[in-house]
Amino acid sequence: MRSALKFVLLCCFITLSIKGFSDPKQSVQEILSFADIQINGPRPSDIQVHDERFYERVLKEGSLGFGESYMDGWWDAKSLDECMFKILRANLENRVKPTWGMRFDVFKAKIFNMQNKGRSAEVIEQHYEIGDDLYEYMLGDTLAYTCAYWKNASNLDQAQEAKFDLIAKKLGLQKGMKVLDLGCGWGGFSRHIAQNYGVEVVAVNLSEQQAAYVKKICVGLPVEVRVQDYRDTQGTFDRIISIGLMEHVGQKNYRGFMELAHRCLTDDGLLLVHTIGRNTSVVTTDPWINKYIFPNAHLPSNSQLSEAFQGLFVMEDWHNFSTSYDKTLMAWYENFDRNWDKIKAEYPDPFYRMWKYYLLSCAGGFRARSLQLWQIVLSKQGVLDGYNSIR
Repeated sequence: MRSALKFVLLCCFITLSIKGFSDPKQSVQEILSFADIQINGPRPSDIQVHDERFYERVLKEGSLGFGESYMDGWWDAKSLDECMFKILRANLENRVKPTWGMRFDVFKAKIFNMQNKGRSAEVIEQHYEIGDDLYEYMLGDTLAYTCAYWKNASNLDQAQEAKFDLIAKKLGLQKGMKVLDLGCGWGGFSRHIAQNYGVEVVAVNLSEQQAAYVKKICVGLPVEVRVQDYRDTQGTFDRIISIGLMEHVGQKNYRGFMELAHRCLTDDGLLLVHTIGRNTSVVTTDPWINKYIFPNAHLPSNSQLSEAFQGLFVMEDWHNFSTSYDKTLMAWYENFDRNWDKIKAEYPDPFYRMWKYYLLSCAGGFRARSLQLWQIVLSKQGVLDGYNSIR
C-alpha cells in the first residue's frame, strides 16, 4: 500500500509474562481465549495449527514469529482477516510485555532517524518496485495504492475515483491551478486531476520505476514528474497533496515535512494529507511489517501530526473514514488471489502467504478500529469565510 501501510500488528502472543503456565501450547491457548479464538476450533476465525513448534516460536519471537510461522505454513485460519480482527479488537496487547527485540527497536527509533535520506529508498526497492504487473492486477484501473472512498461506490475502481474527486473537491481545484502531488505512486491521481480539473501537476516520486509509469500514463497532460526525495522539492503551489506518503516520513521528520509544505504553498493555498493513523503515539512499527512489507515505516498519531503543524497551519478539516480501508484491502486481496496464477512464476514460493497475511491482517486491523484513515485539510492562515467540509 502506498501508503504504505506500516500496519501495527498488536501481537497478543508475547506471553512470557503470563503467570501460571509452563507449557507453550497452554499459554497460547489461554491468551487466545480472551479474543474468543480457539486452537483447532470449528469456526473460520479459529487457528488451525499444523506444526507444534508454532507455540514456542510465537512466545519467543512475538509478532515476527507469528507472521513468519504463517508464511512457513505452520498455522492457518480459514478467515484470516476475521481472526486478526478478533485479536486486535480484544486489546490483548495490554496483557503482554515487549520482547527485548521490540525494546531495541524503540531504542533505535529514538536515537536514530530511521527515515533519513539514506534509508528512504529501502522501501522503494523492497516494496514498490517488485513488479508493476502485481500492482496492476491488484489495484485495478486507477492504480491507486491508498484507501478508496466507498460511500456511494459499488466496486473498487468507482471507490478510488470517488476518493480522487473527494480530494479535488476538498481542495477546491480549479482550472489553471498548480498542484504538487508528493509521493505520487503510479500517477493515477495526478492523471485524474489533470484530465478532469484542468490543473497543472508536479508529481514527486523517489522510485524511478514508478516515475516512468507516471510519465507513460500522463502523456499529453500537464504533468511534470520529478524523481527525487520529497525533501528536495522546490517551487510554489496553489495546492499540495500528500496521499500515502506520511506513513514513510517518520516522527522525527513530521515537522520538517510541514515546514516544507508551508514554504511551497501560496498564502491562500491548501494542503491535504491522506494518511493511515494510530490511536496512540509510538516510535516504531510492527516487526513483521517492518521486515517484510514497509521497512522504516511509521504510523503517526493525531497528536504527533498536530504538534508537527502547530504554528504553521490552521486545521480546517479532519475526516476519518477508516472502515473504507477494510473494504479496500479486501478488494485488493480478492484481485490478488484471483490473478495469482498469472504472476506466480515471477515470485518466490513464500510470497503468496506473505502477501495474503499482509493484506488480510491489515483489513482486520482497520475493521477492529486499531488503525485509522485520515484526510486532513490545512490552510496557512485560516479560510476567511470558513471552510466547507466535503463528505
